[in-house]
Amino acid sequence: MPSTDTVLNELGHLIDGRIVTGGPTFAVRNPKTGKVIGDSPDATPDQLDEAMAAATRAQPAWYGLGEDGRREVLRRMATILAERGDEVAALYELEKGTRHSAGEVRLAPMFAQQMIKVPLPVDILDDSDERTVRVVRKPVGVVAAITPWNAPVLIGIEKLFAALTVGNTVVLKPSPFTPLATLKLGEIWQDVVPPGVVNVLAGGDELGAAMVSHPSTRMVSFTGSVQAGRKIAAAAGRQLKNVVLELGGNDAAIVLADVDVAAVAPRIAAAAFMGGGQVCAAVKRLYVHESIYDDMVAALAESANRLVAAPDDEGGTLVPMTTKPQYDRVRMLLDDAVAHGAKVVAGGTAPSFDGYFLPATILTDVAPGMRVVDEEQFGPVLPVLPFRDVEDAVAQANATEYGLNGSVWTKDIAVGEAIAARLEAGTVWINHHIEVAPHIPFGGVKQSGIGRSGGGPGADAYAELQTQYVYKDAGRVTAG
Repeated sequence: MPSTDTVLNELGHLIDGRIVTGGPTFAVRNPKTGKVIGDSPDATPDQLDEAMAAATRAQPAWYGLGEDGRREVLRRMATILAERGDEVAALYELEKGTRHSAGEVRLAPMFAQQMIKVPLPVDILDDSDERTVRVVRKPVGVVAAITPWNAPVLIGIEKLFAALTVGNTVVLKPSPFTPLATLKLGEIWQDVVPPGVVNVLAGGDELGAAMVSHPSTRMVSFTGSVQAGRKIAAAAGRQLKNVVLELGGNDAAIVLADVDVAAVAPRIAAAAFMGGGQVCAAVKRLYVHESIYDDMVAALAESANRLVAAPDDEGGTLVPMTTKPQYDRVRMLLDDAVAHGAKVVAGGTAPSFDGYFLPATILTDVAPGMRVVDEEQFGPVLPVLPFRDVEDAVAQANATEYGLNGSVWTKDIAVGEAIAARLEAGTVWINHHIEVAPHIPFGGVKQSGIGRSGGGPGADAYAELQTQYVYKDAGRVTAG
């Protein structure tokens, strides 16, 4: 494999089937060290116009390939991703600062293959001797897809494959914190997809805003913060563009008194600290019945302390925060909680080595009103709150602007299902937390988003639903 410097120097935007290098750049840092690892190309307004024009030109022919033709191209995209995944993973490890990131790249081809199988049904609403009425899925047009820094490869695959299956074309932009692996995707797909069908541009927030407001954009698919999502929704609304927004979450898990603490605690800890807590579906607030509270806290602390406080390539299990701003924010939330009386029972102290690292941290003596409870941490900090009455736990779980996910843990499945049904969340689990699959819809309610990804609802999010009336005898048609 070529040296990292050589690979970085060769990265460019994918525009109309060409890799475009040169021009302005911006620095990319490795969060393990905090040091600059290289420069990423920074798309100009003219390059955005070129990409949008290419996507607009390519869209009719892409849709014209038919569903089978499009799926065949998508299969080739998934295959080459599997074959060249190591090249993508090498860059992803640099920009994420952890070897764990390679797992996402290995998962991506399987995720893609499953998405290709999601059907685009034709709904028959009426079928008589006189007429057939059906609903078909038609493309929206050009989709501006913007991915976050926590899982740009997998989320990029989800957006691309859903949009392309329906017949849309795409201009894809990764976060400026993690652009490298996504630019590599554009390179490996350059000769697989027809020119203009997939375009990949790197850049900052200004580029994202320009994509949203660009007159060629007919749909915006964004995953990221609530604040950014509100701005995108407002900008897209001025031109009545379609949107799919998967935004932040402050996921609550409710643990009833009947659980086996020793069995459940490690699973909850894993669901809270996966990826250093930088997972949209991670447990971010934990409500535990007071009768088992002390035992659960002790078991959670034991699980957290098993996570060795060293980077994963040095025999440890620590995953760095991907960005310095996010590290500073989680550190601020932790310090604010302690200043307001929270007790640290595991973790809490940043390691002495370089990089954006925080250990898995368990907090007690926390309460609603503390920022660490009310706000999304998106890091390895878990506040644990006791409850006596499950009604109070449900009320606290729902007392948030967020509504992404939630879970209930109990031996009584019927009780768990009844409680889960009352949680104001797009996805709920009983005796589980964190599971995302290409064939299963995922998304939030309230401020956690609009629309769904995955499965039939995910495909519909990238489609216009057209109702078709077919009268079988033109001579019998009457106005009305």
